[in-house]
Amino acid sequence: MSDTPPDHLSNDPRSKFYDEAALERGIGIKFNGVERTNVEEYCISEGWVRLPVGKSLDRRGQPMTMKMQGKVEAWYRSGDDADAEQV
Repeated sequence: MSDTPPDHLSNDPRSKFYDEAALERGIGIKFNGVERTNVEEYCISEGWVRLPVGKSLDRRGQPMTMKMQGKVEAWYRSGDDADAEQV
């Protein structure tokens, strides 16, 4: 596996951009200079992320999301970063 995360990645297993290996490795996202932990989907080349809107769900039981435009940076988390976040 390369050290560069995928350009487009989704948390939804039904999506064609879902990559279980990349998600298990752990990905950090910085959106407009702020590190985000609640990103459902992102695309670096197009410059957008999908973020959940509150606790509301759609009719399929999935979180409702809002697409936001801006600068997106992604990286693989090291073992130290992933352990510190779960504590």
